[in-house]
Amino acid sequence: MWILLPLIGAIAYGLAQLTWARHLGLGALPMAIGLGILVGNGFTPAWSTRSEQVLAFSKKRLLRIGIILFGSHLTLQQLIAVGWQAAVLDLVVIGSVLSVGYWVGVRVLGMSREATILTSVGSAVCGAAAILATEPVLKAKQQDVSVAVATVVVFGTLALFCYPLIFSLTGLSSANFGVYIGSTVHEVAQAVAAGQAIDAAAMNSALITKLMRVMMLAPVVVLIGWLYQRTQIGTANGPSAAIPWPWFVFGFIAMVTLNSLIDLPAALRHALQVSAQLALILAMTALGLQTRFAALRQAGAKPLILSALLFVLLLGGGLVVHQLLY
Repeated sequence: MWILLPLIGAIAYGLAQLTWARHLGLGALPMAIGLGILVGNGFTPAWSTRSEQVLAFSKKRLLRIGIILFGSHLTLQQLIAVGWQAAVLDLVVIGSVLSVGYWVGVRVLGMSREATILTSVGSAVCGAAAILATEPVLKAKQQDVSVAVATVVVFGTLALFCYPLIFSLTGLSSANFGVYIGSTVHEVAQAVAAGQAIDAAAMNSALITKLMRVMMLAPVVVLIGWLYQRTQIGTANGPSAAIPWPWFVFGFIAMVTLNSLIDLPAALRHALQVSAQLALILAMTALGLQTRFAALRQAGAKPLILSALLFVLLLGGGLVVHQLLY
């Protein structure tokens, strides 16, 4: 497992650098889980106890390390540069997607709370990374995590084909439209790909706005954990099943603050960013290796229906709010 895990991760990283993958916004994280699922189902191995421990370490410890180090991508100065409107737009998008997603998923579709929250937070904040960061506070099933990640990949990729058409109809400047992209697209890699399809100005504003949404992952995870724990009191999973406090999100905030206050050497900043990417890739690969096609089929059409609704809300509702603010 010490060889297989990094080997799959390296292949995923390499594939993500190819031109066709960049155009589709398929970053290393969705590539990693996809390859992991294929390998895990193709060989259907009975993992040894040691292998299971390595996979568990990768999904939990490496994930948290990756989230913390990901803060090296962002500075407070970048947030200020895109203006208060981008921050308000991000907040409205996150709040509305989480609220509508929870109501529709639980009340209308009858999905479990855990599956609903994971699917919604992936659309609302930053795709696969948000799903994996939220999973520990929910103690969600691996099946729910895998399905949520899959829906984010599907609809995030679909959105890339929609942005150029929407841009041609809005009459917005490319930089202004980039803010809309960053506030509504699922993954960071997809923000880059969608922005590049317009021009350099759109890509720059899309990336910064998207990273602002990524920074909001910290308070979102804390809030979800607090609300989830409160609703568990008095149930079968009550106080005895304590929800772990997501301390790693404060590490993420600390890294952003450090990156903002101290002019880190370029080599060190690059090393931190690469380390974050590698840790998250290994976490996604481990998740994929333990995911079975049967579990994905068992989830049925409900997660796809919910993700499709949130996809429409992101693109349509996000554009309406953007037009009101700009």
